[in-house]
Amino acid sequence: MEIIKSIYEITKQKQWLNLGILNEKQLKLFKPYIEGVCGTVECITPELRDKLCPSKPLKEIEDMFKVCDKLRLKKTITIIIGLGEKLSDFRYLRDFINRNKLDRITFYRLKPQKGTIFENSKGPETDYYVEWIEKTREGFPGMKIVAGSWLSHLGEIHLLLKAGADSITKFPSIRKFNTKYAKTIEAEAKKANKKFIGTLTKVPKINTSKLDKNIKASLNKYLKRMKNN
Repeated sequence: MEIIKSIYEITKQKQWLNLGILNEKQLKLFKPYIEGVCGTVECITPELRDKLCPSKPLKEIEDMFKVCDKLRLKKTITIIIGLGEKLSDFRYLRDFINRNKLDRITFYRLKPQKGTIFENSKGPETDYYVEWIEKTREGFPGMKIVAGSWLSHLGEIHLLLKAGADSITKFPSIRKFNTKYAKTIEAEAKKANKKFIGTLTKVPKINTSKLDKNIKASLNKYLKRMKNN
């Protein structure tokens, strides 16, 4: 709670909260500092979901969203593409968005991990991933769409943006600041004729004179790493 409150006080911006299923009492505590709440849907195909996400019943997420409506908090979900779903399963996503009146959605492409049932998977093809973004944008023109892309697939970012994504996530911005990867992302945004807000390649000038010494020390550590890149 104190962390969320402190982030709000520092940034003057409300954040999106992703802490699993929260009840009304908990949401009321967070409400002054958050814009909305995330439901980790991950997989929308019923049969696959029962197999892959048995600990995350959709009903619990939807019940939480009803409380969000009551408290006037926005709602978002996460979806992973490449788990075995088909493009025809988009109908399940469309129905879920309509039923819960979502404000935002974040897509991720599967990143196969050793020791899991997906370790031998290649993950989704770019064209297939793009199609999910495209169909979502066509069906929901006013909804914010965030798309995740790994360092190994940065060349697809311009396609994701053209398909309807408003922003990109999953980039380690501090560790990879001003590297070839950061430059690729900015180039991809330009390729898609999108205006890049902010920068991943130019170290910001920050007046640290009035900051608490501990905060100043941490900030300088990050800035040094960004400059060294």
